[in-house]
Amino acid sequence: MTISDDSNVTSARIPLAKNGKPTIASIEYELIKHHPYPYTQEEVQFKTYLIKNQIDSENTGELWEPYFSKPKACFRASPLVKNSGWGIHYNEHGKIAIYEVNSDTYEQLLHQENTAKLKGMRSKRKK
Repeated sequence: MTISDDSNVTSARIPLAKNGKPTIASIEYELIKHHPYPYTQEEVQFKTYLIKNQIDSENTGELWEPYFSKPKACFRASPLVKNSGWGIHYNEHGKIAIYEVNSDTYEQLLHQENTAKLKGMRSKRKK
């Protein structure tokens, strides 16, 4: 997944916590950047929910189904691709990693013919 068309970043930024609390972007970044390809999009979304809401991870099995009972936005809407300069790559097993917009790996993936490319969602409507 490429960064959004209307993203104004030219290099990736590490999302930071705000007011001492992690943001969705900072949690997603930490989970994906430091652990490339062990998690699916759904696993990252669920772990992000648990961390953001300070839910103990021992009894999370029963929370999975209720959490996903309502539709969730895909990573096309993630702040990582919308305004932080990170592209998301899904491997053949649906596991994800992120790459800086100005990195060699991002460019290589962008030009691979057998790799589907989806753009991150725009933050603003086209005029």
